[in-house]
Formats: sequence, C-alpha cells, structure tokens
Amino acid sequence: MKSLSDILQTHPHFEKAISSEKPFRKLDFSEKNSDLLSRDLREISVFSKYVFEEMLSQNQYVGIGGYDENRVIYRQREHFTNQENERSIHLGVDIWAAAGEPVYAPLAGEVHSFAFNNYFGDYGPTIILKHELDHVPFYTLYGHLALKSLENLHEGKLITAGEQIAKIGTFPENGDWPPHLHFQIISDMGDKKGDFPGVSSIAEREYYLSICPDPDLILRVNG
Repeated sequence: MKSLSDILQTHPHFEKAISSEKPFRKLDFSEKNSDLLSRDLREISVFSKYVFEEMLSQNQYVGIGGYDENRVIYRQREHFTNQENERSIHLGVDIWAAAGEPVYAPLAGEVHSFAFNNYFGDYGPTIILKHELDHVPFYTLYGHLALKSLENLHEGKLITAGEQIAKIGTFPENGDWPPHLHFQIISDMGDKKGDFPGVSSIAEREYYLSICPDPDLILRVNG
C-alpha cells in the first residue's frame, strides 16, 4: 500500500494555495539566522516590519519555509514554553504574505472542522479540510486566517479544488503573528477538531513528522 507521501508526490496537479505572482523567498527562523538572536520580536509590529521590510525586501517577495525547522522565535512565546518539553520544531510550512491575501484549497475536500484558537501565539482562526486520494484519507490545516473566514462554514461543507476558502489574517486576531498562512498536512487527526499541533518538542519530533509529511508535496514551491 502506498504511503500518503508517495500518493501526494505522484499526484499530477494541485491548485495554488496562494496565487500571488511575486517570487518566493525562503525565510530562516532558526538560530542560523543571527539577526533573530539580537532582536526582541515580542512586539508584533516590530516582528512584522522585520519580516516584510527586511526579510522580504519591502514586500517584494512571498516568504516560504519552516518545515522541520527548529525555530528560535518560539522562545519568546509562553504558548510554546509553558510545558515540560518546550516546543520548537515546526510541522508545517508558512507562507508569509500580506493580510487579506486570498487562500485557496489546493484540492477538493470537505470542511472537517474549524475554530478560533484565540490565544497569544496560537493559530487564531483555523480551518481543517478532509481529503481523500487513492482511498487514503488525510487533512490539510490552514492557520492564522482572518476571522471572517470562519463565517458561513459548517462541518461537511464540500470544497472544490481552487476554491477560495479564507484570507490571511492580521494581528492580533491571527494569534498575534505577522501576517502569514500556516499550511500543514496531517494523516491522522485523532479526536481533535479545529486544532492540531503545528509545533512539536524535539522529543516528539519523529512521531509528529511521521503523521505530518512535508507540505511541499502539495505546495510544490521549493526550488
């Protein structure tokens, strides 16, 4: 039986999650980025200015990256440090684009669940879609959305490939982050609804990566 990664890798086409014509630029939020270590990015306006003016050269690019990245930016947020095993391994891909940028479903599915995860550093408005390819079910998660994206949704609502499902949100409603989309693939939701870990501890890294394959299998933007 094919794995989910094999199925996604060989699928002929996915629609774009973000349709911007700007070129992509890979962003680094690990400790390899020395700029991060000297900055206090708890003030979101400062963080956003750094991302869009400096990292994205006055908003000339769409930022991309983060899968399996050990991120230092979570050290300044209690949401990731208020537990025995601090979480720092990013399980999705972030697409850093302006607030209001439309978000599209890369493939057909239905609404599995949605929620407003209203906690500093959390997802903010979140939508999870359920899909099936080659008789294998899986899920895609869209976090840090505009709050209005949750209007007129219901579980089981059918979604077509390429349909606009949301817009990128702004702070503070998006979980208090610079505007971006968190996109994640999940093979097993368990009993969770409207939420799923997007960052794991180093100790749980292997397990979570096994059920959250590389989002670029769908996004197809790396390189």
